[in-house]
Amino acid sequence: MTYVLLVLSYVLGAMPSSYWVSRLVRGIDLREHGSGNLGATNVFRIVGPGWAVPVMIVDVAKGFFPVWFFPGLIGANFGWTLAFGGAAIFGHIFSFWVGFKGGKGVATSAGVLLAIAPWAVLGCFVVWCVLTLPTGYVALGSIGAVATLPIFVAVTPHQGGQGLIWFSVTLAFFVIWAHRSNLKRLLAGTESRFGQDGAPDSDEQRELA
Repeated sequence: MTYVLLVLSYVLGAMPSSYWVSRLVRGIDLREHGSGNLGATNVFRIVGPGWAVPVMIVDVAKGFFPVWFFPGLIGANFGWTLAFGGAAIFGHIFSFWVGFKGGKGVATSAGVLLAIAPWAVLGCFVVWCVLTLPTGYVALGSIGAVATLPIFVAVTPHQGGQGLIWFSVTLAFFVIWAHRSNLKRLLAGTESRFGQDGAPDSDEQRELA
């Protein structure tokens, strides 16, 4: 049963909500527009802000639900709780539904941590706001938030003790790795700001709006 729930955690995490929304609403493959990322920010740019919110909620829930609900079904120890969360995040980034090309894992990671370390998530959210709102770079805020995650986990109340700290360190490296293309664009000065259409698709995006 434990391994079934582990696989189910991956399947839930792999649900590409942004891809499905873009297909249903605009009839497009979101991977071929804007940043090419299957996340709420690209939905905001290409499909519209009204659809970005439900996509974000679903992506957070994909991480929260397995961590909050599955361990209680089998009386699993905290190690399995982290395994369920890790599987959901892995599924979001490497979704079998879309050729193993998914999102960057920030929202789903936030859902996992909300279930076991909500104060750390709050701290990371503040960092995200401080970095994103003045600059308009969502990727910069996301990278900064996840980079500070192990610190906030270490200094705030949470479940899991040292195990969660090491999990947060691993998660930080993993999510930053998923943002490697954004890092290159940030360093090159070509990263799009929030609310700004990406240059390659700007004409087509205006037609879709």
